[in-house]
Amino acid sequence: MRFLLLLSFFAPALHAQEIVTLNTRPGVTQPFFIANMGDRKAEAAALLFIGGGGYIGLRMEDGQPKFGAQNFLPRSRAEFIRNGILPVIMDNPSDQQGHEGMNDSFRAGSQHATDIRAVVAEVKRRYPGLPVFLVGTSRSTISVAYLGRAFGDEVAGVVLSSSLFFAGRRSALAGFDFSAIKVPLLFVHHREDVCESTPYTDAARLGEKFPLISVKGGKPPQSGPCEPFAPHGFFGKEPETVDAIAAWMQNKPYRKEID
Repeated sequence: MRFLLLLSFFAPALHAQEIVTLNTRPGVTQPFFIANMGDRKAEAAALLFIGGGGYIGLRMEDGQPKFGAQNFLPRSRAEFIRNGILPVIMDNPSDQQGHEGMNDSFRAGSQHATDIRAVVAEVKRRYPGLPVFLVGTSRSTISVAYLGRAFGDEVAGVVLSSSLFFAGRRSALAGFDFSAIKVPLLFVHHREDVCESTPYTDAARLGEKFPLISVKGGKPPQSGPCEPFAPHGFFGKEPETVDAIAAWMQNKPYRKEID
């Protein structure tokens, strides 16, 4: 597969911070950002997908990479690095960068799987032997659930945080068969998430069958209930939440209750 490297800097190459764009479908490119691990050795890689329409506006400005980093996952990238997890922050493919970004149908479809399968393969090529996880939050849990089902053991595991069980009056992941995901699966949810699309009660029911990290507390909300700076985005509990996710990825004991 041919790829176009847009930026690579900060030696050595193993720890470089990069914006990479892959040609994934005819006339379509898939951009993503690989964070700089500094002196930390990567023990795993995590493809991080934001919620909403998924578009982070990955670009270069004044010689520096820029992107929307308010979402729980990209704003917690330093916490992943601290835990030895290489953050790979996903942007939308070039044909899904309009105002609405990726809709739920695209997230569940084969074109999205084609794009992300290429990214997984590229990360594995660059970091041989490194386990690769898919991590989603809010609306991107639709992506990660369907990708996890489609990819099988091409990835090491799947993490769904603030899972989108409903989209308005329509079921999103409420009726999804999570047992169809054949790799390890982790749910992460805030007990005080009052977003109507992501009720904790649904996560708690799934926690009877699958691993679940339940979070409580944090900072007072500074956004709406379905936005990043609220319990929905683990606001004020980012370090502890990422610590637990990373420990699960590394097969270490992890906190199932964070308060």
